[in-house]
Amino acid sequence: MSVWLGLLLVGIAVLAYLARDGTTVWGLQSVEFAAIAFSVGLFFLIVPGVLRSYSGRVGTAMRDVSMWVVLTLALVGGYSYRETLGQIAYRIAGEFAPPGAVVAVEQAPSGERAVRIRRRSDGHFIASVGINGTNVPMLVDTGASTVVLRHADAKKLGIETANLKFTVPVQTANGLAHAAHVRLRTVGVGPITLTNIDALVAQPNVLKESLLGMSFLSRLRSYEFAGDFLTFRN
Repeated sequence: MSVWLGLLLVGIAVLAYLARDGTTVWGLQSVEFAAIAFSVGLFFLIVPGVLRSYSGRVGTAMRDVSMWVVLTLALVGGYSYRETLGQIAYRIAGEFAPPGAVVAVEQAPSGERAVRIRRRSDGHFIASVGINGTNVPMLVDTGASTVVLRHADAKKLGIETANLKFTVPVQTANGLAHAAHVRLRTVGVGPITLTNIDALVAQPNVLKESLLGMSFLSRLRSYEFAGDFLTFRN
C-alpha cells in the first residue's frame, strides 16, 4: 500500500512541477507543492523497505540513524559556517607554509581578497609574484619606490633587454646604478592581481633579488606586518 501511495505522490509532484503556471494548491505555489509531494512520496517508497531490512535489529537501526543524524548536522553546520571555517583553514595553512609561500587568508563577500606571506629565516619577506603570467621570486621592499627587476628576471619575462635604455639612476646596496623604465601588464601575489604597474629593470649583476616596491604596494588597500607574517589586502 505504501509503495502505491508513494508512486502516486511522486506522479502528482511531477505533474505539479510540469504545470508550474503560477497556480496555487492549498495555498502553496505549484513548485512548492511539487517539492513537498515528491519528498513525502520518496518517504513512503524508501522508509518501509528500510524498516523491513532492520526488522528485529532495533539496536542496529538506532545506531545507523544516529550516525546519519550526526553526519547531516555536521554537513549542515559546515555549510552554514563555511566562510569562517575557510578562514581558519587558511590561517592554519599559513602557520605550516614554508617561508615565501603565499596563502590566501580571506575571500570576503564584499570582494576583498587577502594573502599572507611568511618571513624568511633572514628576516626578509619573499613572495612568488606572477608577472605577465610568469612567476618570479621577489623581495618585498617598502623602501623601493617602484618594482625593480633583476636583469636576468626581466629576460625570463620576455622583456627585450637589449633595446632598453638604462638612464634612470637608482641607489643600491653596492652604490649608484642605472635602470631602465618598463611597464608591466600584470603583477599578482596569490589571488591579488594589479595591472599596468610601473617598474625598472636593473643593469646586469646589480641586484641579487628583484624588488616588489611601492608602485605595487601603494595600490593595495593595505599591507601589514604582524609577527612572522606580512598580509596584503585588496
